[in-house]
Amino acid sequence: MGILLTIAYDGTGYCGWQVQKNGITICEMLEGAVSKLLEGQPFALLGASRTDSGVHALGQVAHIREMGVKTKIPPHKMPQILNSHLPDDIVVKDAALVPDDFHPIKDAKSKTYVYKIHNSKIPNPLTSRYTTLVGKKLNVDAMKDACKYFIGEHDFKTFSVPNSNPLIKTTVREVYNLQITQNNDHIEVWISGNGFLHNMVRIIAGTLVAVGHGQIEPNQIPQIIASKERDAAGKTMPPQGLTLVEVFYS
Repeated sequence: MGILLTIAYDGTGYCGWQVQKNGITICEMLEGAVSKLLEGQPFALLGASRTDSGVHALGQVAHIREMGVKTKIPPHKMPQILNSHLPDDIVVKDAALVPDDFHPIKDAKSKTYVYKIHNSKIPNPLTSRYTTLVGKKLNVDAMKDACKYFIGEHDFKTFSVPNSNPLIKTTVREVYNLQITQNNDHIEVWISGNGFLHNMVRIIAGTLVAVGHGQIEPNQIPQIIASKERDAAGKTMPPQGLTLVEVFYS
């Protein structure tokens, strides 16, 4: 059996999820804690989503595949042990047993993200780590109207980083739901789908911001999707506004 972890983190001080040479990553910190949990036994750790530098998570998922002697520590005790070896901005929320052939990416049925915008000319120091400041007033009704055009199965090449991953066979994805909520100057873009391309959520959010500023009309979205040209969409929004909320498995 493998071990499935659900993790929350503040990504501000990290260079994303995936281990790399130019800075500390979430995966690197978690691997250190898991190594102590398994007392040095070999293991493999695979995350469900490669969140970028500065992106946060409430429900990141990672699979531990033990390669040596199986641990006798029950899953319900693992979060406390792992958290004792992790910094305060990374927390293991839950641990559960899964079959060895479980795959956190291939077996995922859907993912949900939220992009948070502070629509104000004045920053809020209590939320600035988790929202993106947009000073110009947004037409939220127009943004809501544009959402319906993204829902369904489309080729989302327009909303991805060109040639970012040569292993990706198709840029077709299905968006199950896209909606916007507003509480005064706090705007949230919620999106769920069967998978997302690199920067797809941040580019969709940037396109909705362009709609909110009158630079793009809501009914232009189908044409923008069909163009498959990155320049046709809005800008890529900064990472700190993005949070991975949940990865859902059947």
